[in-house]
Amino acid sequence: MSEIVAARTPSYSRIELATVTSRAQANLLGNIHGGEVLKLADSTAGVVAQRHSGGPAVTAALDEMAFLEPVRVGDIVRTFGQINWVGSSSMEIGVRIETQPWDATTELRHVGSAYFVFVAIDTAGAARPVPALDPESEDDRRRMQEAEIRRAHRLAKRQEIEAVRLS
Repeated sequence: MSEIVAARTPSYSRIELATVTSRAQANLLGNIHGGEVLKLADSTAGVVAQRHSGGPAVTAALDEMAFLEPVRVGDIVRTFGQINWVGSSSMEIGVRIETQPWDATTELRHVGSAYFVFVAIDTAGAARPVPALDPESEDDRRRMQEAEIRRAHRLAKRQEIEAVRLS
């Protein structure tokens, strides 16, 4: 029998991670590979999903990733993750990516944003229930509404593709 967990607020699992980039992560132009930035964002989202769900969670989908500016070798990269929406076992986590030169002489630059869908799993790898989301602010409610729109678009796209395959 599974334990019923009370709804959790976005601040319960909100996280910020930081790292310094290196040449090993760079392409020939001296910019950090997009895949490296994506990996950092995915790791951040994974921590948020684990914290909110209280256990293991796996990446189910990357709904969107926008690269706004390049990340350079030596930049301090900060990722900010927050849960936006939850279903019965799935969660959408938004991640904001910012950079700052290693000497920290300039302000943070917003270089990317991503939306991940995670599914909480049990020890057998099957989906398990997650706590509900209790938004704390108008911003949290807006994030939840936007996540519901993205979810509706994902489901509609999947239905359209399946209809084409069946025709």
